[in-house]
Amino acid sequence: MAVKKRVGIVLFQLGGPDSLEAVEPFLLNLFLDPDIIPLGPFGLLRRPIARLISSRRSVPVAQRYTEIGRRSPIGALTERQRVRLVEAVSPYIDPVAVTAMRYWHPFTAEAVDALCKAGQLAEIVLLPLYPHYSYATTLSSLKEWGRAANQANWGPSTGRAPERTIDNFHDHPLYVQALVQRIGSVLRQFPDSSRIHLIFSAHGLPMSLVEKGDPYPKQIQETVRLVNELGTKKYAGWPQTHLLCYQSRVGPAKWLQPSLTGTIERLGHEGVKEMLVVPISFVTEHIETLHEINIEAREEAEKLGIERFRMMPALGDSPLFIAALKDLVLRAVGIDAGETSARLSSVAS
Repeated sequence: MAVKKRVGIVLFQLGGPDSLEAVEPFLLNLFLDPDIIPLGPFGLLRRPIARLISSRRSVPVAQRYTEIGRRSPIGALTERQRVRLVEAVSPYIDPVAVTAMRYWHPFTAEAVDALCKAGQLAEIVLLPLYPHYSYATTLSSLKEWGRAANQANWGPSTGRAPERTIDNFHDHPLYVQALVQRIGSVLRQFPDSSRIHLIFSAHGLPMSLVEKGDPYPKQIQETVRLVNELGTKKYAGWPQTHLLCYQSRVGPAKWLQPSLTGTIERLGHEGVKEMLVVPISFVTEHIETLHEINIEAREEAEKLGIERFRMMPALGDSPLFIAALKDLVLRAVGIDAGETSARLSSVAS
């Protein structure tokens, strides 16, 4: 029997505070990131500005976390994804999977340390859990990986294994299928789903990054196109009206438009009574879905007379999404599993 290749897998995410006391330091780490707030020649002011912003925002943000369980669920949900992915790839490789959060524990340096202690690896797969590439998420996480990995003691006998980077999966057939399946499960809650408004909500991005060539908005648009194309084929009651908007704007700078709140307000004034919001760029629940959409946007919709408001649950560890991650990892290390190819063929058809 052939010995299975020993492969390190790094799952990157933004992270979130695991207690109310962690909210302010989490925000400080976030606003210290130059890929989030580029200050150019004023970079020396980054730390005092970040301290000021995080101090001012920590109280209202902590209140929001209080309303969703006093912590972010992203750590526990990402751990579930990690465990399911290990189970899925274990028949083909010997995986050593770790999680690298950008702004809270387990930090990237902790993930690097865990791989160093794991011993000899044939390869390392870098898998950001951001379906769409962005300077503010994917690039930031990979830069942090580079800094931490370059400073690590990989050991003279083992050395640093070759790395395979998956920088996006916005058009992966199984990822698209997973989204369509999730949407379809919620459409059943509407008497006539074909008449509702399907609202895709992606995390916003400053226009300054878009103007520098960030591919994020184009990849978001492509995912939405593919989801609607497949959804129309799979579901007779797929909504005829679908819109794309953005959420989570911070600060006075120009961000991608239209906004989620502005879209809901416009539709409410137009007399729309039913809508389904799809968090298109989020693969786990966290404050942007549980509070910003499911509490704040829901309350606004009710004030505007919208009678039926639903939110699609994030993909989490759904079988199709884990199958997508499995395919990405195996292909990155040169393994084409027969069953994975078969599932891709069935999705394409």
